[in-house]
Amino acid sequence: MRYRRLGDLQVSAIGLGTMPLSIEGRPDEARALATVHAALDAGVTLLDTADSYHPPGGEPGAGELLVARALAAYGGDRDAVLVATKGGRGRTADGGWSVDGRPEHLRRAARASLKRLGVAAIGLYQLHKPDPHVPYAESLGAVRELLDAGVVRLAGISNVDADQIRLARDVLGDRLVSVQNRYSPEAQGSEAELRLCTELGLTFLPWSPLGGISRSSLDGASAQEADPRFGAFHRVARERGVSPQQTALAWLLARSPVVVPIPGASRPETARASAAAADLTLGEEELALLDGAGG
Repeated sequence: MRYRRLGDLQVSAIGLGTMPLSIEGRPDEARALATVHAALDAGVTLLDTADSYHPPGGEPGAGELLVARALAAYGGDRDAVLVATKGGRGRTADGGWSVDGRPEHLRRAARASLKRLGVAAIGLYQLHKPDPHVPYAESLGAVRELLDAGVVRLAGISNVDADQIRLARDVLGDRLVSVQNRYSPEAQGSEAELRLCTELGLTFLPWSPLGGISRSSLDGASAQEADPRFGAFHRVARERGVSPQQTALAWLLARSPVVVPIPGASRPETARASAAAADLTLGEEELALLDGAGG
């Protein structure tokens, strides 16, 4: 496993997104715990969750409680594991997603997350999404209060544009350490935000980093014809003897030294395969080929 910086910490170059373990379609408890343990055994030290990762109609925090149980049951070293959670979103009864960036909500939500995770302070607390009905500076101000109170150690933001990153930097200073946006071979709309994070030294956490790749590979050997945009990833994968998903993760790592992808997993073997991508280094010709794919 290779490692990268996140604030004053060192984390694995590949993290684990735990949303698939706690929302609709989730595996049973035993397989969910085994998936987290497989990632940890493979060297993953960054686990990403949120208080809104729960089935529709369920109670907030199911994902956080699952992560807490997985860590409590893990027999290996837990000292270097950073649990990142998020606040400011919710689930509706019909399976939709809501946004609540009110300072009073964020203060309550963070303390509830702290209790569920069973830690002295939340390692990384991320403002899940800007609320269009609340000035972003006010939401960020609540996060600053949580930092000052010791409820949160480090702060991150998610689903933001470049101007919002700059504002968060002004409000939170160097305690802002990360940005989590959608970014993958399929979705490269956050290129400007990635460049800004590189400039500022903020860790960039791509969510859904395998977008397009997984869908294009569902049909096995004929996968590269399933979506011609991703043929280059399948070609490089075949030549390297790895999976297209591992190739995509290695490509993401090569985009910038601040990138730490957080692919989701619902099976131990998937978590192990994603973690192994941290050791895959692509050559210049391969990267040039992949840079022209997707989009």
